[in-house]
Amino acid sequence: MSGPRHTLHIVSGKGGTGKTTIAAGLACALATRGRRVLLCEVEKRQGLSELFGVPPLQGDEERRLTRTPTGGSVFGLSIDAEDALREYLETFYHLGLAGRALDRFGVIDFVTSIAPGLRDVLLTGKVYEAVRRSTKNLPTAYDAVVLDAPPTGRIGQFLNIHEAVSGIAKVGPIRTQADSVDALLRSRSTIVHLVTLLEDMPVTETEEAVAALRDSGVGVGTVIENMVNPSPFEPAVLADVAAGAVALDVPGWDGHQNAALAAEFAVEAARTLEQQVRHDRLLRLGLPLVQVDFDPLGVDTGSLFAIAEQLTDQLALEAA
Repeated sequence: MSGPRHTLHIVSGKGGTGKTTIAAGLACALATRGRRVLLCEVEKRQGLSELFGVPPLQGDEERRLTRTPTGGSVFGLSIDAEDALREYLETFYHLGLAGRALDRFGVIDFVTSIAPGLRDVLLTGKVYEAVRRSTKNLPTAYDAVVLDAPPTGRIGQFLNIHEAVSGIAKVGPIRTQADSVDALLRSRSTIVHLVTLLEDMPVTETEEAVAALRDSGVGVGTVIENMVNPSPFEPAVLADVAAGAVALDVPGWDGHQNAALAAEFAVEAARTLEQQVRHDRLLRLGLPLVQVDFDPLGVDTGSLFAIAEQLTDQLALEAA
C-alpha cells in the first residue's frame, strides 16, 4: 500500500476560521486502509481532546484519538515548548534533574520568552522527529503527520527556522536541529494548507500568508474555504434580490410581512454576492480551492468524518 503524497501537512488560518477542525478532518481523511496519522497541536489549548471528546493529552504522549470509518487511526500529540526544552536539555546536555530544577525557578519559561525563535525551533523539532520515524522504519512511525499550526498572521515567522536561530546559535545542536527541520519544511514532502472564511479579514490574511510562504520557499497546497453555505441561485438573480427588485407574495401574509421577508432575503443575497467577490480574490492566488460546507449542528466526531469525506473528494490525498 502506497502512502500519501505528502508526509507533513501544515494547517494554518486566521483565528476563528476553524483551522483546528479542518486539521482534524484532514487527519481523518488521510487515515485510510490501516494508515496511522499523527495530529499535532502547538498552542496549548487542548483543542484536539475537545474536538474528539477524549481526556486532555499530557506531556509527550501520543494517544489514539479515533479510528476512522475508512480503516485508519488518528493519534494526537499536544506539543509544549517548555517540555520540548527540558527534553532538549536532557538529550544534548544530560540535564535531567537540573532541567527540572530550572523549571521550578521559572528559568525555562524565561528562556523561551526572551528567545521566541527558540520556542518555534523546539516545537517544529518535535514534529520533525515524528515525521522522520518513517524513514527509519520505526514501529511508532506514521504514514502522515498533520500539524495544527499557529494562525496565518504568524505562520511565516513560525516556519522561518533559519531566521529564528540566527541570533541564538551559529553552530552546535540547536543549529544542527534547525537546519534539519528547515530542510524538511522546504522539501517536496511538506505542504501548507490555509483555512479561511469568505470574510474580508480572513481572506486578506490568507493572501498575505500565501505571499510570505512563497517568499520563504515552503510549499503552499490548498486554500480551504470553511463553513460555506452554497447558494442555488445565479449571481444575476441574487443581484435582483439584493436590490429589492423581487417582490414576495406569501399566501396569507400581509404587505408588511412580505416586505420584512423580502428585506431579509435582500440582506442574505448581498452577503452571498460579497462572498463570491472574496472567492474570486482567492481564485487569483492560483492555488487549488476546496469548500467545506457549514454544519449548523456543530462539530463532533461524526462531523469530522463528514469533513474528511469532503476533503477526500476534493484533494489529491493519495500517492502520486
